[in-house]
Amino acid sequence: MRQKSVTPSSPSERLVKNIRRATRRHHSAEEKIRIVLDGLRGESSIAELCRREGIAEGLYHPQTQGKIERWHQTLKNRILLENYYLPGDLEAQIGDFVAYYNHLRFHESIANLTPADVYFGRGQTILLERERIKRQTIENRRLNYRRIAA
Repeated sequence: MRQKSVTPSSPSERLVKNIRRATRRHHSAEEKIRIVLDGLRGESSIAELCRREGIAEGLYHPQTQGKIERWHQTLKNRILLENYYLPGDLEAQIGDFVAYYNHLRFHESIANLTPADVYFGRGQTILLERERIKRQTIENRRLNYRRIAA
């Protein structure tokens, strides 16, 4: 059941709502990944994490569940490829998937980096190195083409 949005009745409530809307923080992709990973770690509650990061908590926002639902679908598709006869085998496979997803799998939404690279602050260094390699490769191709054409 959808909750009704309560419209502020007094001018002071409208003023507070407008101030909150104007001062809402916008997070970059790297910050979002860090916040999600902090939440998955479970060291603090989601409510505490939202307060600390300046994120307004929503009670009913099913559209915000898309990323975690996609993650669960990917996990399920990967896990269902094999049969597991002991709970420990399934737990180990889930652990392996989480490690793969966070440390080995490149994510298009975060510039083809892994979440671990972004979380630990290695993202910018990796992107700069990729750009250096790309420039060097283009230069080598130009020199090779000029040598063949001459």
